Amino acid sequence: MLVQGVNPYIVTPQLFFTDLSIALELTQGKQVAEAAQLYAGMGELNASHYSNYPPINQLFFSIAALFAGKSVLGSVVVLRVLIMLADVGILYFGRKLLKGLQLPENKIFWYFLSPFVIIEMTGNLHFESVMLFFVVWALYVLYKEKWMWAAVLLGISVSVKLLPLLFLPLFFKWFLKKLIAVFQNLAKLFLFYIVLLGTVLLTFAPFLSSEFISNFSTTIGLWFQSFEFNASVYYVIRWIGYQAVGWNIIASVGKILPLVVIVFLLVLTFFRKNTSTRQLITSMLFGVSFYFLLSTTVHPWYIATPLLLSVFTKYRFPIVWSAMVFLSYSAYGPTGFQENLWLVAVEYLVVIGFATWEIYTLQTHKVHASKQSA
Repeated sequence: MLVQGVNPYIVTPQLFFTDLSIALELTQGKQVAEAAQLYAGMGELNASHYSNYPPINQLFFSIAALFAGKSVLGSVVVLRVLIMLADVGILYFGRKLLKGLQLPENKIFWYFLSPFVIIEMTGNLHFESVMLFFVVWALYVLYKEKWMWAAVLLGISVSVKLLPLLFLPLFFKWFLKKLIAVFQNLAKLFLFYIVLLGTVLLTFAPFLSSEFISNFSTTIGLWFQSFEFNASVYYVIRWIGYQAVGWNIIASVGKILPLVVIVFLLVLTFFRKNTSTRQLITSMLFGVSFYFLLSTTVHPWYIATPLLLSVFTKYRFPIVWSAMVFLSYSAYGPTGFQENLWLVAVEYLVVIGFATWEIYTLQTHKVHASKQSA
């Protein structure tokens, strides 16, 4: 639709089958190639909602449509090539960043050669790889003290997937790591945020309208107050809600849990050092992992973000998570969708248990080492 000049945020796929006259008017009489096949493949649930993919992601979709013409298979091939190029970019900048942090460069292969990444990104066409390419590139230029370029690259990453917005508070102490010239550093931090958010706004500008804001925000809200999949802490809260009031309390909890995440991010912002690139990435890892633990929906491909961030830290629990998340595939069977909550429980007991052990062990070693040096 974007190639045809149609705003993808104001039309649902279902519209082409429920009101053909409006659809043809919006597309100026042009038919969408293989529309029936696409509609049948995505299912009624997805077809009934407006797009939640930000503009840079839409741009990649339009590139696939432009080069593949009317072939769905051709579009798939183009998208896979784009995702593979992004993964190669992650390999390139990931190794450079690891070298700068004086960490083994081959650690990047925990991400690049992960079966989970190959299946979910190249195989299933999820664009976390593209988002993470811009995130890793941004972290590398930030390490090189080129914070203006880092702001632009992070802004582009947000316009691929909104997830990096979680990281914005964590840059506070990175900019204020020097006690001298505090006001000057605050000015840099303010300009960093302005450039970052300005980049995001610039990419959204061609689509901005009151209708777009309403449609986009409504679709994003579904992830917090309607959709449920492979959750951990939320499923426990949901069970307690059923025992207490007798119904699913997702509409209420979905508004509260994001606030808890914000509080946690602020704690990481003001009570952790975050003055070095490695400390900053560790806080980003903790922040996004906590967010997913409290989320109502955790699709397998989401774990790509903590998995890549862990490469630059001492922590390995996301590697365990990327293996255990395959248990969530059991929800999709020949008879339809049905989650096995016992398997969900096994997944998160292993992941949370390993993370707890790892954090405790590393902290114990740190305290022991500091006592020895003293």
